[in-house]
Amino acid sequence: MEKTCKGWEILNAADFRDINPGDRVLMGPGPSDVPARTLQAIAAPCIGHLDPYFLAIMNETQNLLRALFQTDNELTIPVSGTGSAGMETCFVNLVEPGDEVAVCVNGVFGTRMADIVNRIGGKLIRIDAEWGTAVDPDAVQAAIKGRTPKVIAVVHAETSTGVCQPLDDLARISHDAGALFLVDAVTSLGGMPVPIDPLKVDAVYSGTQKCISGPPGLSPVTFGPAAVKAMERRNTPVVSWYLDLSMVRDYWGSERKYHHTAPINMIYGLREALRLIAEEGLDQRHARHRLNHRALVAGIEAMGLAMLVPEAIRLPMLNAVRIPQGVDDLTVRKALLNHYGIEIGGGLGQFAGKVWRIGLMGQSCRRKNVFLLLAALETVLSAQGCRLQPGALRAAAAIYDEAC
Repeated sequence: MEKTCKGWEILNAADFRDINPGDRVLMGPGPSDVPARTLQAIAAPCIGHLDPYFLAIMNETQNLLRALFQTDNELTIPVSGTGSAGMETCFVNLVEPGDEVAVCVNGVFGTRMADIVNRIGGKLIRIDAEWGTAVDPDAVQAAIKGRTPKVIAVVHAETSTGVCQPLDDLARISHDAGALFLVDAVTSLGGMPVPIDPLKVDAVYSGTQKCISGPPGLSPVTFGPAAVKAMERRNTPVVSWYLDLSMVRDYWGSERKYHHTAPINMIYGLREALRLIAEEGLDQRHARHRLNHRALVAGIEAMGLAMLVPEAIRLPMLNAVRIPQGVDDLTVRKALLNHYGIEIGGGLGQFAGKVWRIGLMGQSCRRKNVFLLLAALETVLSAQGCRLQPGALRAAAAIYDEAC
């Protein structure tokens, strides 16, 4: 006679509430708000991963992804996993044990790149820059002098600091060195230009939960011809079976060879999110992110608060704001969430407790959210006894008036 697990004997289904987190305005470092149309697409009936209807959806999703990446790269697919899975996909497919890999580190996510290189047996050339600043191309040039890096990797949009890394010089240095140029565009893709084909960026990964405004769970990647050739010329197997693109691409390609069961409903959602971007227009979407960023910064600075990153290298979708002296980070974030339903992020690493990270990504990047956040932050900070200058909302409104 089978024994029933004791846990099930004491469980009462009524003790588990329905999932209803309530209204949230997601203005942190991700995820961003997900449009109703995308959520509705996810709720469509689940079908088989080799069903002809789903195979057609896969083709459409790839075409939409190429348009978003603005590339003709054939190997452009969503990896089944979050942006960190995309990061690992790029490294494990391009790097073999003993390969020299130069990684630019100016925040948390560059540090993760370096960690992966060490874990898979690459010879790390680590190029550090002060957090909150961009990596100096001259430092990269000096670090690889006399070396033969197979890959040079950089984070385009460092989510931990709000820094936008210029790519032009690093792309040139990479190609002059005969190296593949690998870019993390998790936060930037869909919110600002990511010049893949013009700069001949060889491999790029991103995530669905930021400016694409899908739920977390997929990581779009694109490999250019040189990256594909390097992958095909490997002397050793890819250390990850699950992320081995030499097999995964056969499922996404014309052969449709089974590799793993695709997250069908998540791909429905990605396709719809990409369709929404296509309807808006990529240039218009980029302009929306720039405009709302400018308005937010104008309001923040009008209060008397300071931005962490110099204007020339600020991201439009991730705004790092210095926490005023004497103000408790967690108290403010809890008040914003509990009283106004607004989520913003705290600092990471050396900026923990020193900055707030305010996201303006995808669906969350809206004029009404800028005004809501400014008004709520002003109220919460005033309640903590923080002396602020008046006029935050007027300063933001002036930016919008200029744009009309």
